[in-house]
Amino acid sequence: MPSNTPIDDPQGPVMLITGANTGIGRVTAQTLARQGVRVVLAGRSAERTEPVVQALQAETGRADAARFLPLDLSDLRSVRQAAETFLSWGLPLHVLVNNAGVAGAHGQTAQGFELAFGTNHLGHFHLTQLLLPALQQQAQSRVVTVASRAHWAAVNGLDWAALQQPTASRWGIREYGMSKLANILFAAELARRTEGTGVASFSLHPGVIQTEVWRHAPWWTRPLMALRGMKTPEQGAITSLHCIRQASPEQSGLYFSDAAPKTPSEHARNPVLAQALWEHSLTWTKDH
Repeated sequence: MPSNTPIDDPQGPVMLITGANTGIGRVTAQTLARQGVRVVLAGRSAERTEPVVQALQAETGRADAARFLPLDLSDLRSVRQAAETFLSWGLPLHVLVNNAGVAGAHGQTAQGFELAFGTNHLGHFHLTQLLLPALQQQAQSRVVTVASRAHWAAVNGLDWAALQQPTASRWGIREYGMSKLANILFAAELARRTEGTGVASFSLHPGVIQTEVWRHAPWWTRPLMALRGMKTPEQGAITSLHCIRQASPEQSGLYFSDAAPKTPSEHARNPVLAQALWEHSLTWTKDH
């Protein structure tokens, strides 16, 4: 946990992390569980997540070290159900890690949004909104959103119409870039809106990671990615862990890479665009 965050719960702080059954999410959960954090692993597949939960319980010798929470970020109804389930457990919430993501996928979410945007941004936006009261009950808490340098691919910013249509580009890269731009804008706007409440918000680029986020990418692109020097999940988790444990609350709203603040694209630094995204996202999620 961050040295600047006072944790009063004698049973250990609680962190909810999406997409924690594989990749950097799993490494993040494992690292924090070994340090006494109670981790809630949120994801779609109980079959794939329960073995991770059981391994963490066995390794730490604590039955409360890990717990599975069903969550499908591509369905806002599932997001609400997951939030309600978590809140019904009566646990505190010190850190929310918006880690899960899809890349190179095509289609629409259950509510008709472009698949990458609806999953990577809108599902996490809704989850954060529903859990924000729990985060604000702590003296200090954190929301860490895993973005990507792929946000630079959104050269024209956010196309509001395209975000409400099926994936149009051949490989889904443009849409993925917009979803990651949305992650950064969301994290910055969250920091502005929660200033003075004890909630700190960070976004980050973990590096190009050898994880299943790229499972939908065309097969021929994978050797090209390897040539770019893809990081291992352990290397990729370093910046997530930095934002969870070491980043100063005064750095709330910043974008990190290689465990240090970095300057994102011009669109990602646009407060007017961030506010517009927030208002659109509120409208799109309000009935779910």
